[in-house]
Amino acid sequence: MTRVWGLGLLLALLLPLVGTSMPGTVVRLNKAALSYVSEIGKAPLQRALQVTLPYLLDQSGETLQPTRIQIMNVHVPRLRLNFVADFGVHLLAAANFNFKVFRVPEPLELMLPVVLLADAHVAQGPIQTPVVSISACYSLFGNASVPAGSNSTSPALLVLLQKHIKAVLSNKLCLSVSNLVQGLNVHLGTLIGLKPVGPESQIRYSLVNVPTITNDYISLDINAVLFLLGKPIVLPVDTTPFALPHHAGTQGTVATVGLSQDLFDSALLLLQKAGALNLDITGQLNSDDNLLNTSALGRLIPEVARQFPKPMPVVLKVRLGATPVATLHTKNATLQLQPFIEVLAVASNSAFQSLFSLDVVVNLSLQLSVYKVKLQGTASVLGDVQVTVASSNVGTIDMDQVHTLIGTVFEKPLLDHLNALLGIGIALPNVVNLHYTSAKVFVYEGYAVVSSGLSYQH
Repeated sequence: MTRVWGLGLLLALLLPLVGTSMPGTVVRLNKAALSYVSEIGKAPLQRALQVTLPYLLDQSGETLQPTRIQIMNVHVPRLRLNFVADFGVHLLAAANFNFKVFRVPEPLELMLPVVLLADAHVAQGPIQTPVVSISACYSLFGNASVPAGSNSTSPALLVLLQKHIKAVLSNKLCLSVSNLVQGLNVHLGTLIGLKPVGPESQIRYSLVNVPTITNDYISLDINAVLFLLGKPIVLPVDTTPFALPHHAGTQGTVATVGLSQDLFDSALLLLQKAGALNLDITGQLNSDDNLLNTSALGRLIPEVARQFPKPMPVVLKVRLGATPVATLHTKNATLQLQPFIEVLAVASNSAFQSLFSLDVVVNLSLQLSVYKVKLQGTASVLGDVQVTVASSNVGTIDMDQVHTLIGTVFEKPLLDHLNALLGIGIALPNVVNLHYTSAKVFVYEGYAVVSSGLSYQH
């Protein structure tokens, strides 16, 4: 992986992921990404360029004397990357090679400047991942020199050494770059791996068309498929392709990730089908402030007091029959839940007895954030919880009185449960070891945008 980290990382961070499918995600990497990649890429590129050189066969007198030449270190003071429209990425690296020539009686030190130029083409691979290939690579060599204070050497020997080194490096340096790119393609293959969403659910991203590359950014279209028990989640209505507007997000950010309405709809449909939003709310019977018992309900509903003269536990079975609805407006994300609540009491024989059932509508404000590679959320109740009686086995119910009680015992457990689920989050498009950093989430009409930096953790 060390060698893959070389040019591989340089290009991998340029190709993380994007989408414009159904449901769609769009990621743009702007020029700011190139500055970040250039800085962190110098050290791994230096290691990758430290290749092995064959012995120099130097004829001295009537015999051939093999001379060992070793690269002691490579320093890359300059690394520049540019997008090439409709093609990929151009790399220019200025490197200083320091050699040690093991001559008798004393070793010789040499310095040789090299400029490395490479063009990397970005395409769509057969397994729906980005594929990078080196289409052109050149090494431009300067003149070798002896460091100040070192032993002098004859110009003829210097020319001989330089000729040998150039002949070897002109092939080996570009081969090293190509090897790094091959390792990179393995790394980019992790894009299509399944990422867990819950105990029985996953999400998988895949590239759906050829990357879009301009002189200012690179963008990849990625399809997101959510799975529950191995089966894909399919939206009940046809979706439309998602295109990320140019103005979205923060100006000059490293990565801009667009998340379509369809992605939110798919995630909520997954939660609903998995039953993840269902819960049972109970209370401690002996607790002084427990409102979930027949005594508390009996003070509001006489028939409950008549049927249960002794306090018995009450359970709220909250079931989500309808799919939650997320609405994205500019600077405002909301979530609506329509749970069905069945109010049950434990009878003397420990069997559950249905008292009444309620149709509930809860509107919530949704705050979005990003941690590492996951989009997370936090919800809070907006306005009043709407409660109506669906059925009753305890006669007429005065909802003005029961409403306050139900709201008190229902809202907090629901929020705790929902926020625990939203806190788990859903993985954004990513490859192994690549994280989003200092991310800000903006909400627009029909989509959300993550403006973020990137961090590769080797």
